[in-house]
Amino acid sequence: MTVDLEETPTTDTPPPSRRRPRWLVPLLVLVLLGQMAAAMVVTAVQQTPTIDEPVYVGTAVTYLEQRSLRYNPEHPPLGKLIIAAGLAFADPQLDPAFRGNQSELGRHVLYEAGNDPYELMFLARLPMIILTLLFGLVVFAFARDLTGPAGGLVALALYAFSPDVITHGSLATLDVPAIGFLLTAVWLAWRARSRPYLYLPLAGVALGAALATRMSVLPAVPVLMLLAFLALKRWRGVAAAAGVTVIAFVVVWVVYLAVDPRLTWIEPTGMTPVHGLRGLLVDWLPVPEPYRDGMRIQFAFEDNTFTGFLFGRLYQGGLWYYLPAALLVKTPIGMLLLWLGGTVAMLATPRLRVAALYLVLPAGLLFAVAMTGARDFGTRYAIFMPIFGAVVAAAVVTVRWRWAQITTAVLVLFVAVSSLRTFPYYLPYSNEAFGGPSQTHLRLHDSNVDWGQDLGRLADRLRERYPGERVWLVYKGAGVPSAYGIEAANPLAVPESEVRGLLVVSDSAQAKATGRLKKLIAGSGEPIDDVGHSMTVYRR
Repeated sequence: MTVDLEETPTTDTPPPSRRRPRWLVPLLVLVLLGQMAAAMVVTAVQQTPTIDEPVYVGTAVTYLEQRSLRYNPEHPPLGKLIIAAGLAFADPQLDPAFRGNQSELGRHVLYEAGNDPYELMFLARLPMIILTLLFGLVVFAFARDLTGPAGGLVALALYAFSPDVITHGSLATLDVPAIGFLLTAVWLAWRARSRPYLYLPLAGVALGAALATRMSVLPAVPVLMLLAFLALKRWRGVAAAAGVTVIAFVVVWVVYLAVDPRLTWIEPTGMTPVHGLRGLLVDWLPVPEPYRDGMRIQFAFEDNTFTGFLFGRLYQGGLWYYLPAALLVKTPIGMLLLWLGGTVAMLATPRLRVAALYLVLPAGLLFAVAMTGARDFGTRYAIFMPIFGAVVAAAVVTVRWRWAQITTAVLVLFVAVSSLRTFPYYLPYSNEAFGGPSQTHLRLHDSNVDWGQDLGRLADRLRERYPGERVWLVYKGAGVPSAYGIEAANPLAVPESEVRGLLVVSDSAQAKATGRLKKLIAGSGEPIDDVGHSMTVYRR
């Protein structure tokens, strides 16, 4: 993926108002991406595996070693193939006789097969970091095409300082890659307005990459078909929409065949039948059988009832307003204001109004679908907001009101300062109106604040401040505490009177605490420490 940082904007872009050195824009792009790279690398090095990562890492190793699709079918293979590209440098070991589910597989690969978990996790995360930086170039190029270099820099700054993008772009997970590929497809569809025969096939490839990474982007397929139609219109537009769709699904097939050329597949046991419109969608989509079964698994998840936590309230099931509320907490204030201002400017400016079809429509559609989800686990389910929103926000540079440029610069600076202040604790970030990252656990849980990422930091803290003390640990995560030198007992497995010493509780577990755990916490007095803003330490 290459982007010419000095390419002349399209005819929709106003000419620059004054001359500037040709090197200035590329330099600023490098500075913004450089600080983002530094933040993501430090985060990747310091954080131990989050809840989902071991599953993806273990599955990626089976791709390398066994060419097998049997693990983690609920997500397509491309993201895990990208992870595998980094893992290949570690020559990871996997016992050929291993038998177990995908969670047990991840634990086996990281902690039981003789691999170094720190090395494996960094190499798994590194390709995602590189890909996230490349998507930053797409954000810049798209916004520059719409509004010129100034808008491109505003968009890139918002992307590069977004705590959510830094967080999930530095993890071996699938959220950022899927949306990054989707944004690339939309950008190429925008460029296809002037050169359709060059850019529409590329848009189909990028859309296919998104579909081959996460199924959650499926609702965007009709939008891309519409955008392909608009590039040519009439009968040629219909052919273009069909062609982009065919290319996208061909890419999906190629990705599956890259893992297993024979597409050996056995339906997982306990599959729940899918009926109605969802069943028709599963049956009609031209995708491999593993993809269909993955969709069935995802629909089964959506039919379950999960426990949520929002603003101190523990509840069952999904809340339609969960994602808007969580984004209000987790998004820098300046970014929220620039998203709003950019949307208004885009809709109010005649020459930019059509761009709303390319940016506001897909993001709005994905957001509406995400709001109906059963899993209120984090803003990562709406990671398209800071990515698409960064490009939308670039429209504010077209506003000719007095003080508009100064206001935009101040808001971007506010975003940058807010982001830098949370370093290196980007995952539990919340904005200043909600008290910052140290207060996030009071309002949200799971991947918003505590995703199991701080075992390494806990090990360091216990060694430095509490050497020799008895430790009781309630940890919500996929890591193995003993692998990081943490010798701790389970306080829920013994009578309450025996729990003496340090009580360490993951904030996600604390948010959902009931029964004995709730009583233990209530009887422990005020916290004496916190680790990474994701674990709370008490002394009993």
